[in-house]
Amino acid sequence: MSSSFGRLFVVTTFGESHGPGVGVVVDGMPPGIRVEAAEVQRELDRRRPGQSALTTQRKEADRVEILSGVFEGLTLGTPIAMLVRNTDQRSQDYESLKDVFRPGHADYSTFAKYGVRDHRGGGRSSGRETVGRVAAGALAKAALATVHVGIVGGTVQVADVVAGRRDWDEVENNPVRCPDAAAAARMAAVIAAARDEQDSVGGVVEVVARGVPPGWGDPTMARLDALLGAAMLSIPATKGVEIGGGFGMSTLRGSQTNDVFDGTRFLTNYAGGVSGGISNGAEVVVRVAVRPATSIGKPQTAATRSGGTTTIAIEGRHDPCICPRVVPVAEAMMAITLMDAWLRQRALRGRET
Repeated sequence: MSSSFGRLFVVTTFGESHGPGVGVVVDGMPPGIRVEAAEVQRELDRRRPGQSALTTQRKEADRVEILSGVFEGLTLGTPIAMLVRNTDQRSQDYESLKDVFRPGHADYSTFAKYGVRDHRGGGRSSGRETVGRVAAGALAKAALATVHVGIVGGTVQVADVVAGRRDWDEVENNPVRCPDAAAAARMAAVIAAARDEQDSVGGVVEVVARGVPPGWGDPTMARLDALLGAAMLSIPATKGVEIGGGFGMSTLRGSQTNDVFDGTRFLTNYAGGVSGGISNGAEVVVRVAVRPATSIGKPQTAATRSGGTTTIAIEGRHDPCICPRVVPVAEAMMAITLMDAWLRQRALRGRET
């Protein structure tokens, strides 16, 4: 199914941006894991709109309802369904776009695939679909914590401003979610300038998983790095993924990028924690390229369903930079991928790790 991800830990999202609600069904969550609705809500609060002047001003409380699979704070091992109701849709903002294919959006490709589309806010292609991913990621994080795996993430680049530090405790202290306080201030200025010019900017989000033991992932078709790539590229607005040294390794030599293992730890981590498709015990490091938001107020040329083009200026409430809100989504997709890999390794070896 196109809306499902995972083999043993299966995450299926549902809902449209301007429909009654969005949510997720998670199948494969082990029983007996403590899950608090407040923890799921905390992750959703990190993703929700209207957090600062640098994000869309759509006002959604994103209150999660856990409909099944959890009893008295413990998972039952049965499917967990979670729902978040949409409460601040302004579908009228999109009425003038009903017969227009917006540039940069999935309007035309969606219509070409299905022959019908929900033009209000992008339907399933909207970033609002990621609510379900973040809720599922909260479950995965709770389960992974039982084997001492933790995940952190942050915005490490906006336009040409690059973070030089990785102080993960700093991430929630600034609206850009950057692990470098000085760079965060410069990033915020760049985003604000793009917003004032009715434009948008892109950037890079980095996610790191700590405590992943060696052995997760497979050497061929289900390589851990390949699964992580698929997970990250499934997030709306992502256009590139690199693991560890990534594209920077293309200009170096093997003598520089071969990670030395001293029997206890790796002295470098160009592999990003994955060797031959299998976790090697080092931190799993993934960076995701996030394109500039496609909904901008500047006049643009757009195609019409009847043929030809027209000029449009997209109204409504939109993010001038998506990176701050991609951070919790990327963390969730990392957690979901690792959760599935852990369960598969546990099934193979008959033990926890």
